[in-house]
Amino acid sequence: MSRRPTVQFLVRRLTWAVAILALVSFLTFALMALAPGDPVSILLAGRLRTPELVESLEEMYNLTGSLPVRYANWAADALRFDFGESITYGQPVMAMIRSRAPLTLQMAALAVGPVVLLGVPLGVLAAVKRGKSFDRAIVAFTVLGVSVPAFITGILFIYLFSLALGWFPTFGAGTAGVDRLSHLVLPAGALALSMLAIIVKITRSSMITELEQDYVVFARARGYSRTNVVMHHAFRNALIPIITTSALLFAFAIGGAVLIEQVFALPGLGTLLVEAAELRDLPMLQGLVLLTGVVIIMANLLIDLTYAAIDPRVRFRHQVE
Repeated sequence: MSRRPTVQFLVRRLTWAVAILALVSFLTFALMALAPGDPVSILLAGRLRTPELVESLEEMYNLTGSLPVRYANWAADALRFDFGESITYGQPVMAMIRSRAPLTLQMAALAVGPVVLLGVPLGVLAAVKRGKSFDRAIVAFTVLGVSVPAFITGILFIYLFSLALGWFPTFGAGTAGVDRLSHLVLPAGALALSMLAIIVKITRSSMITELEQDYVVFARARGYSRTNVVMHHAFRNALIPIITTSALLFAFAIGGAVLIEQVFALPGLGTLLVEAAELRDLPMLQGLVLLTGVVIIMANLLIDLTYAAIDPRVRFRHQVE
């Protein structure tokens, strides 16, 4: 197989990723810069406002000059992951993000891992047993899981597993090890329930579509076992939407952390984002929004590259186009 289409596909995807990231960064800066409110007034709350002090703060927080010039200065620093100093905390933005990120990432990983390992087999099994009691139960579960927001599930979990049964802590992040794990089980479970319903639904739908294709009928007619047809033929062709959903679940978990961390009083990135929005901490908001965009863009890039590895037709399709 020629390597040229593979290289061209990779270059094209990387180019698009860089272009989208540049656009996201500009929109992030522009929207934050044009948002109502005066950062200097927030900084000087309760303090004497002098022209010298205002000029110093505007220089420190990149508030002088035209929008393109300010963006260029900010983007140059952002490339080094330097988003300036938080207005609220008086610390570098990246230092605050690094201190809060481990908790959110741990919760996201604890939610996504079991979801993928359990959701894909359940979706495949539901498709194979389409129309039977097991399939109907799975469909009912997916409708319920998709319909109920994660923060509502979190509140129910607190009442049932913390207050009624006393199995897990009600709030907080814990310290480390087993204590941290026990504090994250309920918030991760609340996130996982919604995500599990999504991946089961996508897997089931994708598998049903593939099981109805002619090549499945031909494979069965040639004497292949049902397990062989399902796993080696239908499942492989159904992988693309499943991979799409699985890769984006991690970004979904980080986004869902905004509400879940509020419910369980977890000092993660979601709570930091809410605090920054409430206090109009523009440097913190810009850093958080841009890094979230980077995660989503990188997840989509990973999806595209995985497509190409699973199905070479993806690479050659772009070559022909």
